[in-house]
Amino acid sequence: MAWLRDPDRPVLLSVVFWLVLGATVVVNLAIPSNARDRVLFFADVVLLCGLWLVMPWRPGYGRRLVAPAFLAGTFVLGLTGAIGTHMPLLLIGVANLAVVYGMRVATAILAAFGVIMVVVVPLFYGRPIVQALAETAVVAVLATFSMGMASAVLRARQLAERVRELTVAEERARMAAEMHDSIGHHLTVIKVGLENAERFRDRRPAAAWEEVRQAKELTVAALADARRWVRALRPLALNGHLGSAALQRLADSFAGTGVRVTFEVTGTERLLEPDAELVLYRVLQEGLTNALRHAEAKSVRGTLTFEKGMVALVVADDGKGDDRDHDHGHGFGLSSLAERVKALGGTLTSGNAAKGFELRAELPS
Repeated sequence: MAWLRDPDRPVLLSVVFWLVLGATVVVNLAIPSNARDRVLFFADVVLLCGLWLVMPWRPGYGRRLVAPAFLAGTFVLGLTGAIGTHMPLLLIGVANLAVVYGMRVATAILAAFGVIMVVVVPLFYGRPIVQALAETAVVAVLATFSMGMASAVLRARQLAERVRELTVAEERARMAAEMHDSIGHHLTVIKVGLENAERFRDRRPAAAWEEVRQAKELTVAALADARRWVRALRPLALNGHLGSAALQRLADSFAGTGVRVTFEVTGTERLLEPDAELVLYRVLQEGLTNALRHAEAKSVRGTLTFEKGMVALVVADDGKGDDRDHDHGHGFGLSSLAERVKALGGTLTSGNAAKGFELRAELPS
C-alpha cells in the first residue's frame, strides 16, 4: 500500500485536486442535466478518484498509462457537465503528463487530444466547429502554461538530483581519505613488523615471533576496518537507493554479523535534503557499528519517523548499555555526528535506555 502515500505526489496538488473535484460535483448537482450525462459524469468522477491515487509523479515510473487516462478523464468531465470548473484538473493532468513522459511526448499526446476534442465535440454534442476550435484554443493556451511550469519543476528536480550526487561523491571522497589513514596505517605497521621479523629470525627468533604476533593482531584490526568501510560504502554505490531505501540497505548489509538488525519507517515518507539524508545515514551507521563492536547486543532496531516538520531516527540495541567510548577507533564518532546534526538545526542525543543503548537524531524537514 506504499503507493497510497507516494512521496513524489505534490501535497499542494492533492489539496487542489480534491477541492476542485468537490466543487465540480456540487456545481453539477446544482444545474439541470439529462440522465445519460449525469451517469457519465459521476462514473468519470469515480474513475478520476481512483486514477489520482495511483498516478506516477516521476519519469520512468510504472503505471505510465495512468497519466493519459487521467487527462482523458478530465476532458470527459468537461463534456458531461463540469461547466468549466474542471479546468484546474485539466492543468494538473497536463503537468503530470509532462513529468512522466517528458515535454516532447507530452506535446504529441496533447496534440492528439486536441484533434479528438475538435472532432468529438461537434459530432456527439452538436456544437459548431468554430466553438470546438475556440474551446480547444483556450485549452491549448492553458496547457502551454502548465507545461512550462512542469518543465521548471523537472529542471529543478534534475538540479536537486545533481546536487545529491555531488554531495554523495564528496562524502565518499572524504571516506576514502579516512580509509587511507586507518587501513593504510595498519598495513604500514604490519609491513615494518614483518621486515623486522625477517631480520631477527636467525639471531633473535623470540623477537621475530613477537613481531609476527603483533602483525597478526594488526591484520585482524585492518580486516575489521575494511569490512566496516565496505558496509558503509555499499548502499551509497547503489544508484536510486536514497532516503529510507538507502537506510534499509545499510541495515541489511549488517546481516551475518551475529546481531539481528531490523529497520522500519513510520509516518508518511517525504523527500529530504541531501545533507539531511547523509546525516541520517551516518547516524544509523554509527548506531549499528557501535552496537556490533561494543554493546554485546543480540538485536538492534532502527526506526525512521516522519512527523509534521520533523524527521527522527532512533537506533536502539538490547546490549549492556554502559558508558562506552563511541568515538574510539571510529571515523564517525558521536561528537562529529552531533556537530553535523546541529549544523542542520537538529539535535542528537544518546544514552542508556530501559534496556540497552539508544541513539536518537531529530532534524527539521
